Amino acid sequence: MPLADGPQRSGAPPRAKCILAFDTSGPWCTAVLSTGADTTLRRHVDMARGQAEALVPMLDALLRDTGLGWKDLDAVAVGIGPGNFTGIRIAVATARGLALGLGIPGIGVSLFEVLAAQHAPARRVLCSVEAPREGACVQIVDRGTPQGAPHLIDLSAPPSEPVAPVVIGHRAADIAKALGAQAIEAVPQDLAAQIALIAAQRLRAGVGLRDCPAPLYVRPADAAPPRAAPVPILP
Repeated sequence: MPLADGPQRSGAPPRAKCILAFDTSGPWCTAVLSTGADTTLRRHVDMARGQAEALVPMLDALLRDTGLGWKDLDAVAVGIGPGNFTGIRIAVATARGLALGLGIPGIGVSLFEVLAAQHAPARRVLCSVEAPREGACVQIVDRGTPQGAPHLIDLSAPPSEPVAPVVIGHRAADIAKALGAQAIEAVPQDLAAQIALIAAQRLRAGVGLRDCPAPLYVRPADAAPPRAAPVPILP
């Protein structure tokens, strides 16, 4: 589907983009269908498991509730993490499949970008997301653009080199104290809606629309690789 809005009558406002956004990076399945600044339909279910079975029916219900179909979508947007490995894979695989099948952009948005957009979109900030074993995943976001690769830090010994004037997110006060920075303790709010908003901004700017969304894994998987040799594939 082309990004252009198609023929418009002279003086008519451009048609709002229709974006389906969703996230399963944590113990939830959350989605929104955004058809403009004032029209967003939400679905959210807290769930520790079962997102693979719940996600597509949730998305289909959102479309049916507004009388729209899959071919009415201009883009799909997805949370890419960091978070639960399996949950991230479920959402990203679904987004890539929909984007490919419908011929529309698939846009990946990280939790770091969501935190920055909600609390300091015009500043350089260090965003922090909770990680297992009392750790945190951090990344610099400068005016909405991630800088460098995210990495894990030990909260018992946070870095002391100044990297940003503001720290946002998990244990922000502890990290900011070591850096001599301002702290904003926060967690992402209205996650799917924020993902849709960031995706809409990228659509308008035409930025990053040719890239397939990919999972954002900051730490290695907890599961050990299998010891047995792989089964040979017969011709």
